[in-house]
Amino acid sequence: MLYIIGLGLGNEKDITLRGLEAVKRCHKVYIEAYTSLLSFGLSSHGLSTLEELYGKSVTLADREMVEEKADDILSEARGSDVGFLVVGDPFGATTHTDLVVRAKKLGVEVEVVHNASVMNAVGICGLQLYRYGETVSIPFFTETWRPDSFYEKIQRNRKLGLHTLCLLDIRVKEPTLESLCRGKKQYEPPRYMTISNAVEQLLEVEQKHGEFAYNEETTCVGFARLGSEDQMVVAGSMRQLLTVDFGGPLHCIVIVGETHPLEEEMLVFYTIEGGNPTQTP
Repeated sequence: MLYIIGLGLGNEKDITLRGLEAVKRCHKVYIEAYTSLLSFGLSSHGLSTLEELYGKSVTLADREMVEEKADDILSEARGSDVGFLVVGDPFGATTHTDLVVRAKKLGVEVEVVHNASVMNAVGICGLQLYRYGETVSIPFFTETWRPDSFYEKIQRNRKLGLHTLCLLDIRVKEPTLESLCRGKKQYEPPRYMTISNAVEQLLEVEQKHGEFAYNEETTCVGFARLGSEDQMVVAGSMRQLLTVDFGGPLHCIVIVGETHPLEEEMLVFYTIEGGNPTQTP
């Protein structure tokens, strides 16, 4: 059996009881380490924290391992129970559909244990989840690569009066260009896009297109470290959010569409007043 187990968003204790029971049954346990992170990170200390609670050795599975050695993981699951841990929900912000498809083709049974993800945790700000349109991802711009396909999706959501969740880029274990040229991989330091980065890029793209999908006065909600004890939720214009220090990762942002009075009533608790953000409860 291959168990794909959601860990939630905060720390090692956010695993569900059902998920913990599944982990304890597993002969081998992997944790996916390239689409998100828990509040304490996935350093050796973070892994030992997981291992202490779960009573199992946990193997860090980076993007290369999952992409290049998925068949090895699935082969193990043919003869024993294997756990694949995912921060958030297995099919939340980043799906792991490919792993499930490959497992089923090999005749490996799969059981999924769900948990909270960013896709529902953003509901804390009061914007109703059923009033969201298509979610978009904002990638880091480079000098030569400035993709803006997200603009059309945001524009479409805005025309429909819908909110847009923007997931911000995470770059973990990315090989340097120089190392790729030499044929021996060396990796860039991890990078996590901030809300300020995202807003600057969003405004740059609006200036380029000039179709008034949004502007610096458009109301947004910034989120940092959702699900953790020090999570931060701040509502304000794009211009105002540029002035807020949201602290460490992970960050995401919602571009607000048309609002219902009840949404507005809740959102006011998080709105910047006099330049100071209201603290999240």
